Amino acid sequence: MNKFIHSSRRRSPSIRSDETINYKNTSLLRRFVSEQGKILSRRMNRLTSKQQRMVATAIKRARILALLPFLNNDI
Repeated sequence: MNKFIHSSRRRSPSIRSDETINYKNTSLLRRFVSEQGKILSRRMNRLTSKQQRMVATAIKRARILALLPFLNNDI
């Protein structure tokens, strides 16, 4: 039996070299936010620790400036 079962969850791609992590780049930041509005974990995002910290800071700044919603209540 296979001990390591791959998850069927959607894995978002990591950051390409030409993309910059910035709070103004909402299309990039939306890839790292779940459907409920939570910041996805580093394993799900396939990011380094430094990239994850930069993404989290950028998402929080974008939320404060109302570029991204705090919660997603579309249900």
